[in-house]
Parts: sequence; C-alpha cells; structure tokens
Amino acid sequence: MFKEAADMQAGEPLFPIETEGDAANKIGRVLVIACGALAREIIAIREQNKLDHIDLTCLPAKLHNTPDKIPEEVRRTILMNNDVYSEILVAYGDCGTGGLLDKVLQETGARRIEGAHCYAFFSGLDTFDDMEEDQLGTFYLTDFLARHFQTMVIEPLGLDWHPHLRDMYFAHYTRLLYLAQTDDPDLEAAARRAADRLKLPFEIKKTGYGMLAPFVGSEPPK
Repeated sequence: MFKEAADMQAGEPLFPIETEGDAANKIGRVLVIACGALAREIIAIREQNKLDHIDLTCLPAKLHNTPDKIPEEVRRTILMNNDVYSEILVAYGDCGTGGLLDKVLQETGARRIEGAHCYAFFSGLDTFDDMEEDQLGTFYLTDFLARHFQTMVIEPLGLDWHPHLRDMYFAHYTRLLYLAQTDDPDLEAAARRAADRLKLPFEIKKTGYGMLAPFVGSEPPK
C-alpha cells in the first residue's frame, strides 16, 4: 500500500472512497484529502487517536514535480465528495501553488493545514522560519523522502544518468536536514546515505507529526 504512495500516477487515488450505497452513511464523517507523501503519517495518527470517523484519500506525491496541477486535482476530489462528507480537510501546504490552492478552498469550503509545505507544518511554522534564517542552504528530508529518495529525488533530477548535475543542483546547499517523524534507525541510515549521495553535511531534527496530528483531529470551526 505505501509503496504506491511514491509510485502512483494521476488517476485512481491511493485510498479510493466508496461512494456506493446510502450517502447518509457518511454523515458525521470527515474526509482528509492528502498528498501521498503523508499517507503513513495520517494513518498512524488516525489509529493512535482512534479517529474512526476519518476517511483518507491521497493524490500522487509526484504532483509536487508539477505543483500547478495540485489545485485542480484537489478541486476535483473535493467536488466528488463535498455532498457526501460533513467536512473535508486538505493535508497540503501551499506546496508551490502560489496561493491557487487557497482559492480552491475558498470556493469549496474545505480547509487545509497551515504552512507553505510539510517541512513547515512538521517542524512548526516559527521553528521552520528560525531554521531557514539560521541556514538558508538547507536541503530537507522527511521520513517519506528518506524512504523514497531514489524515486523522488535522484530519478526526477536525472542524477543516475548525469551525476555531474549534482554540483549544479546542489552547489549552494550547505547541509541536509532530516526532519524525522519517527524514531527509525533504518530511516536515519537512509537519510545519512542521501546526504552522502549529495555530498552534504548531515543533521537530524526529530519533529514527530508536528501540526499534522492536531489538524487531522481538529474540531470544525464554529
């Protein structure tokens, strides 16, 4: 299931929503529309907090390579489900959409987590701003990116075939900072290998799920 979060393409969602039967079955339920990169985290939050009223559907994580497509994909998914669910939450930051995702949310009544991207809402908005101010040339990894570094970073940048591009892409980076959602030695080792691959100093900051946990479990605004 989680392998597909990195490999899935546009089209069928990672967690398709069952729409057959009586729509009243969804009354009181909340749908989270999320980036596929957050699937593990949201499922863990749902299970740990017994949030049985929450359903999850995911869009491809690779949409981040074409962020201009994110708003319309989110809009389409909202409109498919708006008349069924009592509330729809969107687990995306702005994610490079230049405010266009927020326009979709204003039109549809859904709401998203605060922050420009997952690095910010995992670490906390103020903390992220402080980290950026402390060292601008930071390349960030999350658990998802550490796990799928090859398919989400190396292959899209063509570094397997053109390793000399590393110096062009990363010449101005000064460190790789792994924002760890879990305490997993295997993932930390993967993140360290990623830093070695990019020839960057390695640092780690354990964030847990940050703002994502209270967002998924939040009460709707009055």
